[in-house]
Amino acid sequence: MRGAALPSFLLTTIIAISLFSAPALAADLPPGFVRLADVAPGIRQDMRYAGAHNFVGRPIAGYASPACWLRREVAQVLAAAARDFETRGWRLVVHDCYRPKRAVADFVAWAGDADDQGTKAEFYPRTAKSKLFALGYIARTSMHSKGIAVDVGAEQVDAAGQVVPLDFGGGFDLFDKVSWTASKAVSPAAAANRKALVAGFAAHGLVNYAREWWHFSLPGAAGAPAYDVVIREP
Repeated sequence: MRGAALPSFLLTTIIAISLFSAPALAADLPPGFVRLADVAPGIRQDMRYAGAHNFVGRPIAGYASPACWLRREVAQVLAAAARDFETRGWRLVVHDCYRPKRAVADFVAWAGDADDQGTKAEFYPRTAKSKLFALGYIARTSMHSKGIAVDVGAEQVDAAGQVVPLDFGGGFDLFDKVSWTASKAVSPAAAANRKALVAGFAAHGLVNYAREWWHFSLPGAAGAPAYDVVIREP
C-alpha cells in the first residue's frame, strides 16, 4: 500500500542486499602507506606491472591500478631526492613501488614455467630462465611488499619542457650482468648516470641493490611487515 512504512525486518534485508551488491570501493592503503602522487606529484609513474610491458608479458596479480604506493617515510625520502635531481634537470620515473605478496607469487610461478619464453628477447636474452633465482633476479620474498623499495630511473627535461631520455646502459628489468650497477659493459655516459642516481639516493638514505641499477630501498625500515593488499584506485 502506498505510503505505508516497511516492516523493520524487510527494511533490514533491503539494506543488507544493497551493501553486498554495491560496487567495490578502492582498497584502503596498508597502515603507514601513502600514495606517491600525493607526496611527490612531480615524479612520473610508469607502473610496468599494471600493464603488459614487463618480463611476464601481462598485468601481474595484485596490480588492479597503475599507482605507486609506499610507506610514508620512503615516499618522503623519494620526494626529497626528486627535488635534488630537479636541480640538474632530471625527473624521476618510478616503475614499481609497493608490490603485493600475490604479485611476488605470480613472478615465482612464471619463473618456474620453462615453456613460457615469450619475453626472453627483451628481458633475458643472454640468461637462462632456470637461473633467474640463483642469479638474484627473481626472489620468493620482496622488500617491495613492505613498501620500502622502489624501482626508479630518470629522464632529463630541458628548459623548453622537452623530455630527453637518459642512458643507463639497459632497460628496467633486464635480467643480465649489464644491469649490475657497477657493470663495466656500459658506456661512460651510462656509468656516470648510474653513479649520479646512486649518489643522489644515498644522500637521503636509500640503498641500491648491486644487481639492479634501478632498485633502491630504505634499510632502516626493513622490519616493517609485508602486505598483500591489491593496488586499486577509484
